[in-house]
Amino acid sequence: MKSKIMTLTETAAERVRSIMKESDKEFVGLRVGVKNGGCAGMEYTMDYAVEQDPLDDVVEDKGVKILIDPKAIMFLLGTEMDYKIDQLSSGFVFNNPNQTSACGCGVSVEIKPASMNDLTGFDKPAKPA
Repeated sequence: MKSKIMTLTETAAERVRSIMKESDKEFVGLRVGVKNGGCAGMEYTMDYAVEQDPLDDVVEDKGVKILIDPKAIMFLLGTEMDYKIDQLSSGFVFNNPNQTSACGCGVSVEIKPASMNDLTGFDKPAKPA
């Protein structure tokens, strides 16, 4: 069985399903990506998608559809998304093997993109029709 580009822990999947269920809007999935920003250079992005872009790479894990922008795939390869709760905060966290450092603010990260050789053993991104 091939690995997925990105996975969710059961805790993260439960939280995503709960948020989507409580919303008045109908979502097709969770859009995850990265963008330039912050003191370390990049930030993870998450948004609830009302429609799927034809170029999105789609990963389904634990009943949640994850839509990934093709430009983010090499930065997210092998990432596990979790949901953590502690005494002072709660939120989604990304356990990313490509992340090389993080800013003290906890928002921005430095990510080294995976190489094409790292795709061995992973489901390949879908080619646009």
